[in-house]
Amino acid sequence: MAIDRDCVVAARPADTVRVRSLEAGESIEVPAGGGAAAESALPPWGRYVESVVHELALRGRPPVGLDAVLSSDVPVGSGLSSSAALEVACAVALADMAGWTPSPIELALACRAAEERAVGVPCGIMDQLVSVAGRRGCALLVDCRSLETRAVPLPDRLGLLVVYSGQARTLASSAYAERRRACEALARSLGLVALRDATPGQVADDPFGRHVVAENARVLDAVASLEEGDLARLGELLTASHASLRDDFRVSTPELDALVDALVAAGALGARLTGAGFGGSVVAVCDAEIVNDVAARALVEYRRLTGLDPRSFVCRAVDGAGRLDRGAV
Repeated sequence: MAIDRDCVVAARPADTVRVRSLEAGESIEVPAGGGAAAESALPPWGRYVESVVHELALRGRPPVGLDAVLSSDVPVGSGLSSSAALEVACAVALADMAGWTPSPIELALACRAAEERAVGVPCGIMDQLVSVAGRRGCALLVDCRSLETRAVPLPDRLGLLVVYSGQARTLASSAYAERRRACEALARSLGLVALRDATPGQVADDPFGRHVVAENARVLDAVASLEEGDLARLGELLTASHASLRDDFRVSTPELDALVDALVAAGALGARLTGAGFGGSVVAVCDAEIVNDVAARALVEYRRLTGLDPRSFVCRAVDGAGRLDRGAV
């Protein structure tokens, strides 16, 4: 789901694409029609912007420039898709400035390609697509093959808690690529297009395959739990997902495991790491009436166990990216 954290771009027409980041305290400038080398001397956030300009130009965006300021309160390196938020916000601004109206899927695909170009990681489509297509008050069921989405309303009594572990992600990019290559190789050995087509029996002896097949089933079970209002079952599925990420997919850390345990012990219905793993954040589901109490108790215990400084916030599902009216800024 798209959460109530924002990357905001304020822009006016210009000859080139000039963007200043308030958080970084620096500016970049690239040609409006794309073409600057990805390895050019740009700061990391600037490589994302340059790559978005490049990918949109390849898809037919007119070479209209902009002079922009951007600011984001999406925590960086926390597993909450801060790069996708940056890419999508810039893409929406660039499209709007040029009077160009790609479909939401086209915009998401361009932003995914920009991420791959900027950092060289073969990322999936989920982050960018949800950033574009998110629906207020809903989770989004995404079919990554067809790119179809379905909004699944969240029950009012569901509290959603995100806790940054205080452990910055490490190895996430390289490990993600390694896991993806391993899963693709396993699918090929089974004569399948992807592991989503595998049966549990076909992957029983491969831990990565077991995780993928079981996780796909948990996603569909989670949809049913939300539609039935069975929050206890939803929590069980999240905790089972974390155990699979820890034991089979092996992308967790002792700190993330401790945070999940602390949240469940404090009264959360369930919790799992979010993002690529190896640090970052945990998401927990709770009864909405006690979500703040769960956070307070869990953070005290987690600090005691790890000595790290976690941060928590209750989040809401909101609409995806779009143009803001002046009065809304």
